[in-house]
Amino acid sequence: MPLQDKLVIALPKGRILDEAMPLVRAAGIEPEPAFDDPKSRLLRFATNHPHIDIIRVRSFDVATFVAFGAAHLGIAGNDVLMEFDYPEIYAPLDLGIGKCRLSVAEPSEDAESDDPSRWSHVRIATKYPEVTRRHFAARGVQAECVKLNGAMELAPSLGLCTRIVDLVSSGATLLANGLKEVEVIAEVTSRLIVNRAALKTRSDEMSGWIDAFRKACQA
Repeated sequence: MPLQDKLVIALPKGRILDEAMPLVRAAGIEPEPAFDDPKSRLLRFATNHPHIDIIRVRSFDVATFVAFGAAHLGIAGNDVLMEFDYPEIYAPLDLGIGKCRLSVAEPSEDAESDDPSRWSHVRIATKYPEVTRRHFAARGVQAECVKLNGAMELAPSLGLCTRIVDLVSSGATLLANGLKEVEVIAEVTSRLIVNRAALKTRSDEMSGWIDAFRKACQA
């Protein structure tokens, strides 16, 4: 089958992939052996369905591949969907995996006496500038965002800013770096996402896979 006619599923690298694969397999999709080989440099993988390929990309990029139609289905956290807010993406199913929260944190010694309700202007390091600005703007707080892609917890101790917005699961990383969670912006789980144009042009096929993932979740 020509590559351009194949159904492409975008999956995120990292810890969410470990939680996602049991659902992918329960839905009836088994990737080629190279997918589980840590030495493999492949990014695109064949599956047990000749017309379906899997691509493995950064979690933030899953939404972009699906929004622009390079992939037809994907798995992405609602943190990513909130940040990009692509109208081309339909998210029909909460998979209930990758549970964490998007939170504001600051140095523990500041958190003891700080009152977030009194903030008027904040400088925040985050890889979620759009979500952060919207969150604070909703209550009249101006947020100056410094965009970082990682090592957010270093920003306060090095004087880059006093606060961060990042994903938190156990809170251990914050604690180890002298930070404390002071506000939760959103609870986060991963969703099955679909390209809206593909849902129209390949409706039976796409609906079938949405149902397969729904049954995998229920099982």
